[in-house]
Amino acid sequence: QVQLVESGGGLVQAGGSLRLSCAASGSILSINAMGWYRRAAGKQRELVATITSGGSTDYADSVKGRFTISRGNARNTVALQMNSLKPEDTAVYYCKLDPLGTGLNYWGKGTLVTVSS
Repeated sequence: QVQLVESGGGLVQAGGSLRLSCAASGSILSINAMGWYRRAAGKQRELVATITSGGSTDYADSVKGRFTISRGNARNTVALQMNSLKPEDTAVYYCKLDPLGTGLNYWGKGTLVTVSS
């Protein structure tokens, strides 16, 4: 079993920045990819950014050029640097872990990001 804990959410004004972090713990043999997803009120959960164990990244079109995903220095961690935040970025952000070879995904409980106009 794997547990993911997100941190760094909060309230920020439009144009500001936040940095989200996620730490994974538990029985993790190896990681294929980690990523961030978000769900805004009344909308489906959507991919924000992912990063593979090899460092390859992918971003939603809506955040390209503003958000940067990276693997943290600590083992099994991932961060999301969010710059030039917009009110439409307001959502609960979830950390996702894809263990190598399992076909399973693990999710954190989410951290709320609120961007005021």
